[in-house]
Amino acid sequence: MSPESAEPTELPVRAALPRIADTLVRAGSAVLVAPPGTGKTTLVPPALAAELPGKVVVAEPRRLAARAAAARMAALAGEEVGRTVGYAVRGDARTSTATRIEVVTSGLLLRRLVADPELPGTAAVVLDECHERHLDADLLLALLLDARDGLRPDLRLLATSATVRTQRLAQLLAASADPAPVLEVEARTHPVSVRHLPPLRGERIEACVARAVRTALDEDDGDVLAFLPGAAEIRRTAAALAGVDADVLPLHGRLPPAEQDRALRPGPRRRVVLASAVAESSLTVPGVRAVVDSGLARVPRTDHRRGLAGLVTVRVSAAVAQQRAGRAGREAPGRVLRCWPEGELLAPEPDPEIRTADLTRLALDLACWGTPDGSGLRWWDPPPEGPLRAGREVLRALGALDGDAVTGRGRRMAELGLHPRLAGALLDGAAEVGARAAAEVVALLDDDTLAGGVELEAELRRLRSGSAPGAGRWRAEVRRLERQVDGEGTGAGRGDDPALVTALAHPERLARRRSPGSRRYLMAGGTAVELPPGTALADQEWLAVAVADRTPGADHGRVRLAAAADRELALRAAPALVAEADEVTWVRGDPAGVVARHVRRLGAIVLDEHRIAEPSPGALRDALLDGLRTEGLGLLRWSDGARRLRDRLATLHRVLGPPWPDVSDEALLADPERWGPHLAGARNRSDLGRVDAAAVLRGLLGWREAAALDELAPERITVPSGSRIAIDYSGERPVLAVKVQEVFGWTGAPAVAGGRLPVVLHLLSPAGRPAAVTADLATFWETGYPQVRAELRGRYPKHAWPEDPRTAAPVVTGRGSRRPGR
Repeated sequence: MSPESAEPTELPVRAALPRIADTLVRAGSAVLVAPPGTGKTTLVPPALAAELPGKVVVAEPRRLAARAAAARMAALAGEEVGRTVGYAVRGDARTSTATRIEVVTSGLLLRRLVADPELPGTAAVVLDECHERHLDADLLLALLLDARDGLRPDLRLLATSATVRTQRLAQLLAASADPAPVLEVEARTHPVSVRHLPPLRGERIEACVARAVRTALDEDDGDVLAFLPGAAEIRRTAAALAGVDADVLPLHGRLPPAEQDRALRPGPRRRVVLASAVAESSLTVPGVRAVVDSGLARVPRTDHRRGLAGLVTVRVSAAVAQQRAGRAGREAPGRVLRCWPEGELLAPEPDPEIRTADLTRLALDLACWGTPDGSGLRWWDPPPEGPLRAGREVLRALGALDGDAVTGRGRRMAELGLHPRLAGALLDGAAEVGARAAAEVVALLDDDTLAGGVELEAELRRLRSGSAPGAGRWRAEVRRLERQVDGEGTGAGRGDDPALVTALAHPERLARRRSPGSRRYLMAGGTAVELPPGTALADQEWLAVAVADRTPGADHGRVRLAAAADRELALRAAPALVAEADEVTWVRGDPAGVVARHVRRLGAIVLDEHRIAEPSPGALRDALLDGLRTEGLGLLRWSDGARRLRDRLATLHRVLGPPWPDVSDEALLADPERWGPHLAGARNRSDLGRVDAAAVLRGLLGWREAAALDELAPERITVPSGSRIAIDYSGERPVLAVKVQEVFGWTGAPAVAGGRLPVVLHLLSPAGRPAAVTADLATFWETGYPQVRAELRGRYPKHAWPEDPRTAAPVVTGRGSRRPGR
């Protein structure tokens, strides 16, 4: 939205309004590219309403932007909000029968569209700020296109974007073979200088931003707009700016409307506006001459392996950094102070949320739409198959899907406008603890920024008392949810029990302490988490974890919000996670190796266990194989002969290939059926140490290979002296280490593998020390031997050093000999 301080006639989009309206009426769809501050959000909808019958609905990515856009358009029309121009966001609406322009959030319009795909009475939909690529907005676009193609060919669609990368968007919006028209409006901008002020060693980002803000106040006139990743950083930065000669105003989506409006209006003196991402493009803050950019943003991420979903702080993309910087040049020349090193490379564009977010809610919307896998829809980016499949699995567990078909419960959950987990907890919790108590917990879980601490029950008490920031917003949401489920159940169970409602929402986050006195807990989903120090929850054996996150690279997550629970509650909330089984496992470091026990679990949490005396043979065999995979085949008995046999077989496999077997650890463990019978009777680590590895290897050979082994890869070779000397097959080439006098008379080096692989000769002195290495004995006799003879015959005068070793008799040097050629 753009609550521009300029008069409407001065805004760049004003001159383009006839062209925009005419294009949309004629083509049915269009893309409008206009930077923030051009007036596209406040001037285009009234122009469309003047040309089209019915209502113009404007979809904004955020509630703050929706309310502010409606207020600005109503002010321009000289009316109160709720007459010609109204808005509707979750929990708050101001509209009437006279409303022609309605500003809504993308999520709310999505709910309406899923409930009634015809959107009766709506002539046009304006999808504002499409470039931000929020999950709700991407899904809304796909469903609107599907509804237009099948039910509403007369529905006009206008997508607006602050960036010029719109080719794909124009192709999606096409109502015919040609892309939708793309209309561009340029903003009147002023030059913006860029300076980098990275954090000092050990300096938190809030302190760095506060330092940059003070620099901007000292060096520039006008207001300062600082971008921070979230409300917590905004609060800490505001505290660090105490005492500056300016009004410090927060601006984020969780503030009450009156506080948001203060940041969007010029004040009596200089202002420092500390904003989240809402001020990047959805809003224009007037009077800004300097921007301080933390370089950070908070985005949704899902760790599917650990079952943790939430917001994480990431470095912004180059496109977002450019948008933020542009805020300094809307009204006059300005500057941007960037809190990261100048040479740091940024990703060109932000990731679309559909690639990184939890897709459970999207999966429910798709199921309600009748296309559970999203096939047949036109996507900007299709949902990734794995996360979408994971979302459907969650929905089946919640009873929202039966196979891929949405159930009546699933449709009821979709109507609530909550994440399906929270919707299920609200419905089930109302039956257990009453509608009011369930609504209080779900309203807090849905907006965990309301919580200032870790203890959920303490946070609820603060909200009920009205002493917590955002308490009014929380109470309004509680009333909305309570109305939604009033009459769903008697609530005659445990009474007010926040832990039960939390566990109904996130049964996989039920957690049990690792050991007495520890702050580490294991969640039912298998992820380890840790309580922060100093919380009263530290004495609890069980927790119902509402919010947990994990820093990338950390070996455990951290608990951000939880309630005290117990075993009885865990079993009541998550009966589907309870399972009993015999578990026979290999435990690294255990003296026996194999541990056999009967275990009752709640997910990954062990509830009860006892040892099993006689585990099944199949389970034992699997555990032993797992031990071999974990610790390697070195657990077997490897004699020197077994190791040499393995080297010989490996050489033949490498040179000749099948049917000579691959005897690497990986190959042997990948196909244990070939040799598993050798484990018969083994029950533990000691038994594995008695299994003869040589017998295992010979068991891999067919009768033909067994018969040919000694011919193709002989263990020893008879040299001219008559000695039988072992060949070393452990390297890439087989090696024969032999004293030089013992190979007199040989004119060429031997070969193995049917003559395909020459043996490398390590020729030794009479004392057994290295003298020469060669795989080409004929050349060595010609060129290398004379030098060796010259160096060694003086050192070993009692040994033979003939001038022509090719015709000399070999000598076993240990028996003594005369020295021919002296």
